[in-house]
Amino acid sequence: MEDEENERSGLAELVTAWGYRTETAKDGLEGLEKVAVWAPGIVLTDFRMPRMDGMELLSRLAEQPHSIAVILLTAQGNIDVAVDAMKAGAYDFIQKPVDPARLKQILQNAARQRGTTLELEVTRRKLRDAGELGAMVGSSRPMQEIFRLVEMVAPSTASVLITGESGTGKEMVARTIHDLSPRKSKPFVAINCSAIPETLIESEIFGHEKGAFTGALERRAGCFELAEEGTLLLDEIGEMPIATQAKLLRVLEDRKLRRLGSKAETPVDVRVLAATNKVPEEAVANGHLRNDLYYRLNVFNLHLPPLRDHKEDIPRLVDALLADMNAKHGRNVASVSDAVLQMFNNFHWPGNVREMRNTLERAVIVCQGALIEPRHLPPNFGSSGIRATTNDGEGIRLEVGTTVEQAEKMLILKTLATTNNNKTRAAEILGISLKTLHNKLKEYSSGSGNSGEAAS
Repeated sequence: MEDEENERSGLAELVTAWGYRTETAKDGLEGLEKVAVWAPGIVLTDFRMPRMDGMELLSRLAEQPHSIAVILLTAQGNIDVAVDAMKAGAYDFIQKPVDPARLKQILQNAARQRGTTLELEVTRRKLRDAGELGAMVGSSRPMQEIFRLVEMVAPSTASVLITGESGTGKEMVARTIHDLSPRKSKPFVAINCSAIPETLIESEIFGHEKGAFTGALERRAGCFELAEEGTLLLDEIGEMPIATQAKLLRVLEDRKLRRLGSKAETPVDVRVLAATNKVPEEAVANGHLRNDLYYRLNVFNLHLPPLRDHKEDIPRLVDALLADMNAKHGRNVASVSDAVLQMFNNFHWPGNVREMRNTLERAVIVCQGALIEPRHLPPNFGSSGIRATTNDGEGIRLEVGTTVEQAEKMLILKTLATTNNNKTRAAEILGISLKTLHNKLKEYSSGSGNSGEAAS
């Protein structure tokens, strides 16, 4: 929209040549009439026009039933006006005389955001109809709140700290944020900081040059470079060594990294998400997480509820997980019996959705029919926590005077016995990282030969 005819027609010809369909209007009132009929995704408008200026037009366009990216044309020296327009909802502004290269870039960016916005609108309708967001499902109030927050933060570039117990779906949330962002066509890279030895983690994250250390036979790109223009998830950020956290903070602030063994800095364009099953404030207080890094990552926080707090989602979760397991194993299991569903509703689920997935995967493999029955579930499923679930049928008996450290040791060793020494599974049940479990076992081994033998 432009009141000067020559400028109006010139801009229209330029934008049309870039492949956009255009309509023109001499002022805001005429523009509003055409918007009502044509429903454009982008409006390019002058600020000063007769009958209706750019700010009033911006306000009226915000009332339209569909989202519109408004780009404002301003005269030189009107930066304050442009800033006010941005605060009021304008997508961007460009000063006159118009730089064609800058205008083309702004239009391309607005078109990309328009595509993301439309996708979110479709997603919202899907949420209302089916309670789904990406691979996540749930109609409960806690999950609907998570969906709302994911929708809100996904299109931005903000760092997100995802917290919640082990197995609540933190990586799934991170993937959904990536898939709903403008970076969705670029890589999504996830790294578990607790699963990498301390001596290798810097190389995994930042990369290294040939000869940087013993065994570095060639140059290797780290996770940041692998995720270029995409999204990087740093899972279990509280398990990252403090020295590495300091280097990570510098990369986040400078947007440049230095591979191990290199003197040159490499620019990076990566959106960083972080996750932890710890309470981050406690990790900061205990010295496991740098305070400055915590604040840098915690621009936006998403806390995932444990499954026990939204059990009304269990039927929907069962259906979604069965569909996934059927596709994975080539089976055709339709559902679970009422008895199994009742057992699921009564169970505490210490391992959350991940534990349910593992339980159903075993049942799908064992089940020969279309319906999962209690006999298809793992032995002793449904027992309360670790009690009465050990191979010898015994629970944990604590005498008065037992210390917290002794009780913790008994719980860890009993859990290992229950899982047939499957440390990954034991860590999931206990709600701790695999690295923490290994550290505990090392403590027991160094303090008592019998403990080391029992946990080996």
